[in-house]
Amino acid sequence: MSVLVVGTVAFDSIETPSGSAERILGGSASYFALGASYFAPVRMVGVIGQDFPQDYLDLFTQRGIDIAGIKREAGDTFHWRGRYHEDINQRDTIELHLNVLAGFQPKLPEAYRDSEYVFLGNIDPVIQMDVVEQMRHMKLLALDTMDYWIGASLDTLKKVLQRVEMLVLNDSEARLLSGYDNIVKAARAILRMGPKMVLIKRGEYGVLQFSDSSVFATPAYPLEEVFDPTGAGDSFAGGLMGQLARTGDLTQGSLRRAIVYGSVVASFTVEDFGVKRLAALSLPEIEERYQRFVELTDFHS
Repeated sequence: MSVLVVGTVAFDSIETPSGSAERILGGSASYFALGASYFAPVRMVGVIGQDFPQDYLDLFTQRGIDIAGIKREAGDTFHWRGRYHEDINQRDTIELHLNVLAGFQPKLPEAYRDSEYVFLGNIDPVIQMDVVEQMRHMKLLALDTMDYWIGASLDTLKKVLQRVEMLVLNDSEARLLSGYDNIVKAARAILRMGPKMVLIKRGEYGVLQFSDSSVFATPAYPLEEVFDPTGAGDSFAGGLMGQLARTGDLTQGSLRRAIVYGSVVASFTVEDFGVKRLAALSLPEIEERYQRFVELTDFHS
């Protein structure tokens, strides 16, 4: 089963304690699509400018990603420049140029509208709702958001939340959206807004998954060094959704395994700048690290 992602395709300029990279491939849709592509066919929707190189589009197609939904517009591609602190969980946005993203109004190719697994990346809730209205037969709709949209478009975001099965966000965003500092209370309040489940990303501390009937916690895969955490959350979501689409199984056990697969994909992403490590992966590498992750968390043997 194929996975549809609607999100940003961008240039990122990044500074971390480990080094820097200038105008490399970024964006929520890019990281998600590459992460999901190891598990299932991916359809990708986004907008790029005239300055976006063919090599990056070729990378997507080489990974078997359908890019019929990527539209090239007159102007420049969305560009984000950020700097990470010594505490890699903290970063500052230095520059943000929306460029062609400012007028982005996705019109899905007809074939995309039957996608059963749909992920709405971190974009304007108005655009997210527009995509939801274009879909026909969704089996699982997942959504990402951020502090900017929580502050600027809360009413619209809440309307979208009433339509989704899964919300993926980090712990500070969960606190902001819910108004609670305690992360458990925050998750419960968000569940009352409509999602069937909430996944809270906690960086190096792992992921918490909440639903009305269960709570699941998993650590992050331990790494000696994190080169670049950009895109880790989006590639996590890609691995998660890709694995669910691969199995077609949305039971509790399957969801928990998919969360671990997502964590494994994210652990590779942070090992190099941008999508470099993610693009060079293989499924056997992912499966091997998944098994090591299982052994790491096994307390029965």
